[in-house]
This record gives sequence, C-alpha cells and structure tokens, in this order.
Amino acid sequence: MTVQRFSSNGPWESLYGYSRAVKAGPWIVSAGCTATVDGDVRCAGDPAGQTKEAFRIALDAIVDAGASVGEVVRTRMYITDPAHADAVGRAHGELFGVVKPAATLVVAARLLHPDHLVEVEVEAYHP
Repeated sequence: MTVQRFSSNGPWESLYGYSRAVKAGPWIVSAGCTATVDGDVRCAGDPAGQTKEAFRIALDAIVDAGASVGEVVRTRMYITDPAHADAVGRAHGELFGVVKPAATLVVAARLLHPDHLVEVEVEAYHP
C-alpha cells in the first residue's frame, strides 16, 4: 500500500512533525484543523464560524489528496464549551447535510490556543 503525505505548510506541521492529510490506500484522513490561518485565529468568539473555517481547511486537504466532499465518511468535532454544540452541529449540517458522514462531537477542556473554540478532523474513503 502506498502512503502519501500532504502539507499545508502550516507553522505547527514542521515543528510538531505531522501532515495536514495522509492518504493510505483508499483512506484519506486529515489532521486536527482549527480556524487558524497564517497564525491568526479566524472568527474569534464564533463557534459556527470557526467550525466552517476549520472544515474548509480540512476539506481543502482532503480534496488536494484526491477525494471529494461526497466521499467523507467520518468527522470529529472537539469543542471547548457544551453551549457551542448546537451552533457547531448546525454548521456541520450546512456542510455535510447531504453527505451525512458518521460524526462525533466531544467537549474538551481546552484547545491549543485560548481563542480556539472548535477543532475538527475528517476522514474520506476514495476507492
């Protein structure tokens, strides 16, 4: 099986030794993605906005690796406050309502940056 690694050249990828996405056979998985772009946290204080931005980053990596949004089979969302669950869930529904991947939503004590409200992961199956 061939394994390919894809980088977005994000600042933490080289420092922490990970890839934005990895394609292993028909599977493509993203790393955890937040709403951080060029070192700045986008949509501060807006859990729905951060969800959409984080999924945009993850989906760009999945598409760069050869899959489509329709091939997404699993998503994971990590939030820092249970009060954000509805906004994050609805944003997920806007993006994946037709695809309906298996999804997990977890409340975490904290994410890397104090302004991060949401972190997401995406898995796709591209036969």
